[in-house]
Amino acid sequence: MFDSYRENTLRYNPERCFGCLRCTEVCLHGVFAEKDRRVEVVRPEGCMECGACARNCPVQAIEVQSGVGCAWAMIGAALRGKEMDSGTCGCGGETGSCCGGER
Repeated sequence: MFDSYRENTLRYNPERCFGCLRCTEVCLHGVFAEKDRRVEVVRPEGCMECGACARNCPVQAIEVQSGVGCAWAMIGAALRGKEMDSGTCGCGGETGSCCGGER
């Protein structure tokens, strides 16, 4: 089962990266950092799957399915007045979906 607290859809291909650092500029959670004139993923668990990094990567070195993970679950939980840790599903999906709880 997909655990949105520990897993996400972020995929990074370092061979494509040429070091523009746009991902480090748009990621507010410190997922990426510069190393040897390229980028590396240093905090994958910090990814909220907003998709800003992928949308700003000019060489498509980053892929993420925005709207399927933690950020979407948190927004959905807030809109429904539920807590992410309450055991109830905050994303609005079926039991076993991203947060795995009951509605």
